[in-house]
Amino acid sequence: MEKFRFKDNYDINDLLEIMRILRSPGGCPWDMEQTHLSIRKDFIEEVYEAVEAIDLEDTDLLREELGDVLLQVAFHCQIETEKQSFTFDDICDELCKKLIVRHPHVFGEVTVSDTGEVLKNWDSIKKQTKGQETYSDTLESVAKSLPALMRAQKLGKRAMRAGMDFRSAEDAFECIRLETDELAEAMKSGDKQHIEEEFGDLLFSCVNTARHLDIDAEEALTKASEKFIKRFRETEKLVTLSGADMTALSIDELDVYWHQAKDNLK
Repeated sequence: MEKFRFKDNYDINDLLEIMRILRSPGGCPWDMEQTHLSIRKDFIEEVYEAVEAIDLEDTDLLREELGDVLLQVAFHCQIETEKQSFTFDDICDELCKKLIVRHPHVFGEVTVSDTGEVLKNWDSIKKQTKGQETYSDTLESVAKSLPALMRAQKLGKRAMRAGMDFRSAEDAFECIRLETDELAEAMKSGDKQHIEEEFGDLLFSCVNTARHLDIDAEEALTKASEKFIKRFRETEKLVTLSGADMTALSIDELDVYWHQAKDNLK
């Protein structure tokens, strides 16, 4: 193993050097075996853990989780550095140039009056620099790896810029009613593929309604899931206190406890 100089405080250059050593002969066997694909999920998990730290408003945890995200960046970068494809400096250089180009109101002569104009300029510049010639190109560029609700909301937002959108939240909500009816008809047919298609259309309509209500669909569903867990836990507690077994109760009996749990948590 290469000799490493220990310090009281380390910086980004030390992180990159540690990552190089871990991937070098005599380093860590596990680190040496990894590829972009093998640690792909790790990257996603670390980002979500950083987001959870933000939600918890835990500064110490956020510092730690941002470090884990940075580790993933350094890891992927080292893999490409070994291929002589690009280095961490190349990443920083490209990022800095992108920020300068996309902020002409700060680094150029462009004048803006509010945040709306900033975002409009950003989108226009982004479209030009990425070679997106049509609005369809902007939709195609939305990453397929995004969570489905998040991707759907982003697609709706970009379609809106082309003028293709509902006139109001009420119109978007009416579409939910129509899609619900179409799903009901599909369920009668028993055609699973058709049912899946209509169910997807219903979810997409819900996302469009959320966008018009200025609600983030992904966050709304996350909060609903957390609420479900709390109500379920309270329901289970009530059932246990009554001396019953949840699995032995009928759905109607459980429903009584569920509504009592809802009342308790109000």
